[in-house]
Amino acid sequence: MSGPGYPSPNQTPYPMPQPGGYSMPPYPMPHGGYGDPNQAPPPVGFHMGYQPSPDQPVMYQPGPVSPVPQQAPMHEYGAGNVGAPAAISPAPPVSVPVGVPPGLEYLTQIDQILIHQKVELLEAFIGFETNNQYEIKNSLGQKIYKAKEKNDCCTRNCCGSLRSFDMKIKDNMDREVIRLVRPFRCATCWCPCCLQEMEVQAPPGTTVGYVVQDWHPCLPKFSIKGASRETLMKLEGPCFACNCCGDVHFELKGKDGGKSIGRISKQWSGLLKEVFTDTDNFGIQFPLDLDVKMKAVLMGACFLIDFMFFEKVGEANQRNTVFS
Repeated sequence: MSGPGYPSPNQTPYPMPQPGGYSMPPYPMPHGGYGDPNQAPPPVGFHMGYQPSPDQPVMYQPGPVSPVPQQAPMHEYGAGNVGAPAAISPAPPVSVPVGVPPGLEYLTQIDQILIHQKVELLEAFIGFETNNQYEIKNSLGQKIYKAKEKNDCCTRNCCGSLRSFDMKIKDNMDREVIRLVRPFRCATCWCPCCLQEMEVQAPPGTTVGYVVQDWHPCLPKFSIKGASRETLMKLEGPCFACNCCGDVHFELKGKDGGKSIGRISKQWSGLLKEVFTDTDNFGIQFPLDLDVKMKAVLMGACFLIDFMFFEKVGEANQRNTVFS
């Protein structure tokens, strides 16, 4: 039992009077939340004390971290203007690997990408072809890029899946980091001069590679080329590139063939989506240490495969639905 004049153990301590009219707690209080004034603050968006769950690591989105502005100097209560404390230094600049195009830094940390095409209601109901839009995510489902096709209405609805386009890929800060350029080419496996091709630029205006269709009477084959059109890798798909209740895999191999080192997979989206829309889902797997420019070229290869083999299937299903 507490003596008279003293607080109960469960009672909040009261301020103790001090000479000069000030008061203070009966014990020293910890200085929480400020830390060492000479220590750099955490990056923008990172909250002190945040503990991620064990099964979900913190995944930083692409783009450099902007410096933290200096905070106004703070004085201890009652100390007066006895001198300004040491200024808080800004966050150190983020080190960017040499040769990585701006905006692609995040690709150096991952070995797989998920690409989801957005459902276009206008296409689903009346069959009117609109610009394709995609979300590009990491393996945890976090959006890291977005892509949108750019061309005119006549080209989309007259040329169908063979149409030419520019596709802009932007990061989460709405910066265009990759541009895909596809020229118009007639589709036939018997004429080598009409083979499909896509140019990949990162950043826009700087060519980093090409995706070129290889001639073959039965199999869909592609060459992944560098900026000087030198062949670096090969892509090979199945004889019938259509997914009937299952995934379709395009195997990524070295320039001389051999063992698979990755793949581009068209994922089965379900019967309703496959029949009534041309909305597709893809997964890309590649070596973690692959040149980041070639990872961007593989993204371009995925979009080219979508237009060549799966866009026209969706268009045919939509026409049959509208006119039936």
